[in-house]
Amino acid sequence: MTGPTGLSRRGLLAAGGGALAAAAAGAGPAAADAPPGRANGRAPGHQVRTGFDRLAADGYALLDGARVGVVTNPTGITAEARHIVDVMHADERVDLVAVFGPEHGFRGTAQAGGSEGRYDDPATGLPVYDTYLKSGQPLADVFTASGVDTVVFDIQDVGARFYTYIWTLYDCMAAAALAGKRFVVLDRPNPVTGRAALGPVLDRAYATFVGREPIAQAHGMTVAELARLFAGEFLTRPVALETVAVTGWRRAGFFDTTGLPWVPPSPNMPTPDTALVYSGTCLFEGTNLSEGRGTTRPFELLGAEGVDGRWAEAVNALGLPGVRFREAYFAPTFSKFQGRTVGGVQLMVHDREVFDPVRTGIALLVTARRSWSGFAWRADQWIDKLTGSARVRTMIDAGADVDEVTGAWEADLAAFRAVREEYLLYR
Repeated sequence: MTGPTGLSRRGLLAAGGGALAAAAAGAGPAAADAPPGRANGRAPGHQVRTGFDRLAADGYALLDGARVGVVTNPTGITAEARHIVDVMHADERVDLVAVFGPEHGFRGTAQAGGSEGRYDDPATGLPVYDTYLKSGQPLADVFTASGVDTVVFDIQDVGARFYTYIWTLYDCMAAAALAGKRFVVLDRPNPVTGRAALGPVLDRAYATFVGREPIAQAHGMTVAELARLFAGEFLTRPVALETVAVTGWRRAGFFDTTGLPWVPPSPNMPTPDTALVYSGTCLFEGTNLSEGRGTTRPFELLGAEGVDGRWAEAVNALGLPGVRFREAYFAPTFSKFQGRTVGGVQLMVHDREVFDPVRTGIALLVTARRSWSGFAWRADQWIDKLTGSARVRTMIDAGADVDEVTGAWEADLAAFRAVREEYLLYR
């Protein structure tokens, strides 16, 4: 695997957000990557104000005179759980003319790998354009056809490289640059904290829509920070980027400390607990085991026909910090093993402060392969797209243990962490 090519350190192309970004409480010189386990000392229920809430409180001054289009989905809500499109459409201070939907769609009705297509929103009458799997000039043409001059992005991310909304952000930024549109990112907290970047860094030879550029598997950043990183390191054409930071959030804060309402960002991301494990257990999409889709605990339940309690015993014996594994049996209602009873494990995180989702995901892969003779990678080698190279797969196939696999990416990860540091907004 090559190193994190493309991390040019050429600096920011956009200062990002003007007074709204600079005035953010908690913004400023960011702390170095902290290992999992460092508490933040903030009481549960502490109120965080999102980028949109701050934009609205400022009277939408940042959008004054602009023809606005919004890239969003059901997570684009206010602290009072009103959707930002409905709020802006009803406010005469905003000239909102279009909505752009990502994977799963603007209203969130499509399953993984799907979107809602082009339609007029029944609630507002606004035209909704489909961005899913569009990039480059075709996406720039969508922005041009919509008549907008400012594209606003507001979607809740979950902190994993292969969660596609951050690549919708990337593609929309690149398309906005091509089309000559201003781009505004309204920030939201990373729900699993922004303490540390974890896991392998993508090799560009394996770039897909689940990873366009060399960032870590668990990036430990917010969408505004990622936008700054994308602009400063990866985009080939400058974009007129502005960001609106959140206030009241610090890097060690989990979602339940924010006081914000949780809306599932996608159909199989029902709770913040799902997001906590997702950056590790989503790797099972690349195997013949179920990753828990079609259950009430996706990505927390893993299994296949023929798996028994030996898997739970094997992974529990590793003594992974912050998590235990229960022998589990379930019957998915859709996806792999639909309607069939499978055996496997349920992850039970008991100390999220020390839990490492990526290391845990690797440990589960290593033990699954050793304890179940039916283990196989997906024939299309999807695991390589998820991990960012062939290295994890080939090392596990060669009999490497957890420490060997996770140690192999440390140099690339250290290089990414150093570059990431330049773009962080919060302490």
